[in-house]
Amino acid sequence: MPDMRLEVVVIPVSDVDRAKRFYGGLGWRLDIDYATGDYRVIQFTPPGSGCSIIFGTNVTTAAPGSAKGLHLVVSDIEAARRDLLRRGAAVSELFHDAGGVFHHAASKDLVSGPNPERKSYASYASFSDPDGNAWVFQEVTARLTGHIAPGDTSFTPELTNVVRAASAPKLGIEAMEGLSNLPSAMALLQPKITGETYAQ
Repeated sequence: MPDMRLEVVVIPVSDVDRAKRFYGGLGWRLDIDYATGDYRVIQFTPPGSGCSIIFGTNVTTAAPGSAKGLHLVVSDIEAARRDLLRRGAAVSELFHDAGGVFHHAASKDLVSGPNPERKSYASYASFSDPDGNAWVFQEVTARLTGHIAPGDTSFTPELTNVVRAASAPKLGIEAMEGLSNLPSAMALLQPKITGETYAQ
């Protein structure tokens, strides 16, 4: 399958120059500021990112401020938060989700402070641009690859269980046919024939 790299996220803003000052003030690289007639496009790239943002005039019909949950991955969330505060951005306190897999949308479901064990993917902070487009810092210190080896404690137990369940071998029809002469095995495995994850 060919690579598919996320390249650009379009951010809807109401005041293009105000947004340009804001994102420039974060220390992001200005790549483009092009205007012709009633069309203008500005592109910024966060430090170290392979994906850029674009905003401007007549580049999207989305309502200003409607982009939510845009994630910026950082290796040290406390240092990233300090840097943005130094630049004048209003950044939330650190938070995590007790569920340990991602985070809930509602603040009432979130827990103050970073993940107590600083597990990868488990600590967050948030900020918004002047239009209300909402960004989230997520601390990632070890990358998920679709498989978590036995003994790897980089991630929360909840995330580890979810990833391992998703990557476990699926029980196919052929396997079921091979067990047709084993009534006790069939009784044990019958609920799994619908395509649920099979774990030994």
